[in-house]
Amino acid sequence: MAAEPLVLGFDTSAAHCAAALLRGDVVLASRLEEMTRGQAERLMPLLEEVLSEGGAAWADLDAIGVGIGPGNFTGIRIAVSAARGLALGLEVPAVGVDGFEARAADGSLPAVPAPRDQVYAALPGQAPRLMPRQEAAEAARGAGLAFAPEASPPGIAEAIARIAAARFETVTEPPAPLYLRAADAAPSSDVPPALIDE
Repeated sequence: MAAEPLVLGFDTSAAHCAAALLRGDVVLASRLEEMTRGQAERLMPLLEEVLSEGGAAWADLDAIGVGIGPGNFTGIRIAVSAARGLALGLEVPAVGVDGFEARAADGSLPAVPAPRDQVYAALPGQAPRLMPRQEAAEAARGAGLAFAPEASPPGIAEAIARIAAARFETVTEPPAPLYLRAADAAPSSDVPPALIDE
């Protein structure tokens, strides 16, 4: 009988660096470190620590799962870039998992905190969008759903790994960031359009 797939899931879309290693349904190792900055420097060492704690090596992985947002622009890019690079180097699939699905729970409205008293929310039957927190809370109540958005839910990396484990055999596209709002910083008008990162 073939061994259950070994999947590494991670996320840096909010003020955290989170990673989890799963073999089938079993969490071998998991970490969530809250941090407002420094995810770029911390992510790879954290992934190596989680692999070591789970008794695995990079070459043992069957797939990678990564949080693609919504959330912090820089944090999303850090994780998605790492996942794409690792997938190429290890020749394993990388699965992008959005924050709504990773946070989904029975009876709750999937929502991700955003700046300025707003949330990214996935209201039933609607496309996810940025909206005032109070409006999302009222919509959740009206739909009979709980509303408790968390920037760094404890099981975020495990949820990402579980979803990736269920999809990695059929994924065909590399993960891409999910942005639901424009960047806070606009590019300078002096920069030629060809040099602006879309």
